[in-house]
Amino acid sequence: MPTKEGSNGLDHSVDLPSGNIDVIGARVHNLKDIDVSIPRNQLVVITGISGSGKSSLAFDTIYAEGQRRYMETFSAYARQFIGEMERPDVEQISGLSPVISIEQKTTSRNPRSTVGTTTEIYDFLRLLFARVGTAYSYISGEPMIRYSEDQMLEQILEQFDQKKILLLAPMVRGRKGHYRELFEQVRKQGYTKVRADGHILDLSAGMQLDRYKVHDIELVVDRFKVSDERRERITTSLQTALKVGNGLIFLLEQDAEQLYPYSKHLMDAEHGISYEEPSPNSFSFNSPYGACPDCKGLGFVHQVDMAKVIPDDTKSINEEGIRPFGEVRENMTFKQLRAIAKKYKFTFATPIGEIPKKALDIILNGGDDTFQVTTSYGKNEMVYNLAYEGLVKMLERWYKESSSEKIRRWAESFLTVDTCPTCDGYRLKKESLHFKINGVHIGQLSEMDVSELYQWIQKASDNLSERELLIGKDVLKELHLRTGFLLHVGLDYLSLNRPARTLSGGESQRIRLATQIGSQLTGITYILDEPSIGLHQRDNQRLIEALRELTTIGNTVIVVEHDKDIMLASDYLIDLGPGAGKHGGEVVGAGKPEGFIQQATLTSAYLRADKRIELPEQRRSGNGHFLELTGANGNNLKAVDIKIPLGTLTCVTGVSGSGKSTLINETLYPILRQHFYNSIKKPMPYDTIKGLEHVDKVIEIDQSPIGRTPRSNPATYTGVFTDIRKIFSELPESKIRGYKPGRFSFNVKGGRCPVCEGSGKRVIEMNFLPDVYIDCENCLGRRYNRETLEVLYKGKSINDVLNMTVSESVEFFQPYPKIYRKVKTLEDVGLGYITLGQQATTLSGGEAQR
Repeated sequence: MPTKEGSNGLDHSVDLPSGNIDVIGARVHNLKDIDVSIPRNQLVVITGISGSGKSSLAFDTIYAEGQRRYMETFSAYARQFIGEMERPDVEQISGLSPVISIEQKTTSRNPRSTVGTTTEIYDFLRLLFARVGTAYSYISGEPMIRYSEDQMLEQILEQFDQKKILLLAPMVRGRKGHYRELFEQVRKQGYTKVRADGHILDLSAGMQLDRYKVHDIELVVDRFKVSDERRERITTSLQTALKVGNGLIFLLEQDAEQLYPYSKHLMDAEHGISYEEPSPNSFSFNSPYGACPDCKGLGFVHQVDMAKVIPDDTKSINEEGIRPFGEVRENMTFKQLRAIAKKYKFTFATPIGEIPKKALDIILNGGDDTFQVTTSYGKNEMVYNLAYEGLVKMLERWYKESSSEKIRRWAESFLTVDTCPTCDGYRLKKESLHFKINGVHIGQLSEMDVSELYQWIQKASDNLSERELLIGKDVLKELHLRTGFLLHVGLDYLSLNRPARTLSGGESQRIRLATQIGSQLTGITYILDEPSIGLHQRDNQRLIEALRELTTIGNTVIVVEHDKDIMLASDYLIDLGPGAGKHGGEVVGAGKPEGFIQQATLTSAYLRADKRIELPEQRRSGNGHFLELTGANGNNLKAVDIKIPLGTLTCVTGVSGSGKSTLINETLYPILRQHFYNSIKKPMPYDTIKGLEHVDKVIEIDQSPIGRTPRSNPATYTGVFTDIRKIFSELPESKIRGYKPGRFSFNVKGGRCPVCEGSGKRVIEMNFLPDVYIDCENCLGRRYNRETLEVLYKGKSINDVLNMTVSESVEFFQPYPKIYRKVKTLEDVGLGYITLGQQATTLSGGEAQR
């Protein structure tokens, strides 16, 4: 392909197969009108230093154009509701097939989203258990039994031959009420008798039961002596009884008391329990048909932490020994407490630890006992006998039901997150957890790591009956494939019940990669953002094979990557640079790995090992103090003891799935959060922690973006914008005009441009075409009104300061240590090229994390 004037001057036609994705004149963000040819159906790596324009080319140009073209396939009517996508600033992209982006982002913050639901493996397990799972009684553990109508008929004829029996259909089980209307209804239908609470009664007009008692009521559908000659009558009566009883009937021998239950549903006849017919929803924790009723399918509950409620039991109620009560006041709660104190002979000055056990239990948990409380309304006094609700129930009620966010947060400060005791963290109701295949229920399968699950699936068919195998073979085949794809991308250590929000960016990206391989789509352009992040070198080869598999079946794979192994294993390399930000955005090298490595670029110099990261000659010795954690045994940790030197940079490493995240993110970090901030999140199990007194605070720097709106930028995120606005407000000109720091904010009225409201851009809605963004004609893209821009510091307006690069601001704000320290740190981590006012949404993942 010939190069055009003003382009990077590289001839991309060399060694390229026919049929490329040709990008001509890309100018998104810092890209400098570049031309790039990407070979189709191959593994292509885009590399370069951070901020050189890799993401701008891969995601903001190629992917954005692919998405825009997809949106164009919708009707004009549909596009009104979906919204239009902005056209990337590029002259032309040809040869582009449908694009799927797999970015380096955590899949979901939803606590209901798990590895199993994200990969759809759990959906196939639900289907398998609904179709071939064996039901067991949650009381006896014995298999549940169900009968067809024919089986019931034969059983009755055999078991009760020549015996007089009553055929009963249950109508009411364990409910209060007088049931006058029900009795009248069945009497009008021609029935003459019912069995209520074990007694046969004749139906009569106006008949009713005690409305305040719990009743069991069965309709007497028929009475007969069992014999084969009465087969037709028994069949008809049986069908009627099953209809009335919703699939359940009872047989009662004349002059006997024992009921014999028969059900079309799964049933434990001995204990009188039955299960609904299982469906995939019965095993879904996102459905009311399957979710645990207590935790609503989350697997955890918020429970009151007594250590937070009574931190010191030597204090009394007067001394706020029970913290949620606070100071003693004259309200209904304290009147009830005084009544309890009077009955159990203690005072508000009694230490909590010395209050009688029964009384403290009532204070905390409530009870049925009533206490006399007198309340005044003006001159009138009212006397009530009230049961006390209990502090625990109060806190839980306020947390769940209060409409006030302030009260909910206050109540939450006394709670802790615990595994749900009803479902043991499995998220499902007890009936669902008693359907098993080969002795294992679906919750236990979700606990297995992927490699264990893969082996279980391989052996599952060994113990299935011929009928079950016929039903389940296709589901088992799909499960086998999908777990195999997860193994393929190095995620064998994950379990299906792992919450998606706890995955690293690299893990969630590889999960989506495995899902895409499983979909077996062809003719797709896949774009990935550093899939090797967080992956041990041992597992790199499996990731490369997975990427290769996508190209083998006819897809183009474009990877933004720094990993040496993946770069050398690619079919084609594109290197952007030479610098970052405004110093980058050019193609400095391109070609097959063997040719690229000989080119004169910074990346190829590292690939040839001409350049390398030198190890420091001296190591920090630290401050002499340590954090000592002993007995950490969460997930796969086996009583791990660690001693971390303080005042040093400590790296925790190991192969994927070895327990790094469990040790640091799930154990040590929650311990520190609880210690410093009273966090409700419980750490994973451990024995002891020492050295907390040597630490002031803890900060977690994760992979989440620093801002989700164009109004967020490095200046606002680091906090220097507050100090910069304060400097401008203290200038003589500002004081004369009465300007406060808020005057120099583009987010509030006063100083910002009233037309664009501080965004600097105007959006021109084009209805069926993409919206067009133009500089605001009022402020010319400068965000502020004319009066605000007239205030200058060192000859610069507030807008000029926002347009400075970090490196320029370091020198500019040197006299202000508070600002200088922060911008100098930004420069030290290699972000000197970005501007203070650059939109956070345009920062790459690496830039945002730094």
